[in-house]
Amino acid sequence: MKVSPKAEEILEALWIATEEEGENAAHLSTLGVGPEDEALAELDRLAYIEISGDRVYLRKEGRPEARMTVRRHRLAERLMMDILDVKGGEGNAKACELEHLLHQGVDTKICTLLNHPTTCPHGKPIPPGRCCEEARSKGAVGVVALTELKAGEGGEIAYLATGDSRKMQKLMSMGVLPGTPLALRQTFPSFVFQVGNSQFAVDQELAREIFVRKG
Repeated sequence: MKVSPKAEEILEALWIATEEEGENAAHLSTLGVGPEDEALAELDRLAYIEISGDRVYLRKEGRPEARMTVRRHRLAERLMMDILDVKGGEGNAKACELEHLLHQGVDTKICTLLNHPTTCPHGKPIPPGRCCEEARSKGAVGVVALTELKAGEGGEIAYLATGDSRKMQKLMSMGVLPGTPLALRQTFPSFVFQVGNSQFAVDQELAREIFVRKG
């Protein structure tokens, strides 16, 4: 059953608080709602949450929907920032608007388009969907920013997430092109990677804009 956008935002906040921040509940003030909020009542009617005083608990019945809400939001962030090059506050705002539309399999199509990314642009995990599990069973492990690889890891360059023509020209001059194998050699103080027989060093900002399909 599809819940309202406001209710989805509450579920998302509860998932982050309980699953990622180690809290067993969230305060009403943290969720930005009052005790009489209709979205809160909506989730209570569905038995997705339990309200005790000023604390809200995520019930096991609400966990699947909360998990998928977080998944849709972080996929929307990837689409906005990596593909559409809408970043910063505007990117976050647009991702919040878009996430509520990613129902009825649209999230699966976007996830497949992005080649099943494992993290959002801020490095937080994207809960995998069935499409991700199927892809990984076939050997496709997803696309991550170069900054998320460890020294010694590598893969194939999937795409470059920069709208800056000067950066793009710099990367192209290094041979950093989609479909090209890349191996990361060093992560500090700069990111050193190898393309072909040549090694290059870039700062974290530029490394964050190179996306690799891990091999």
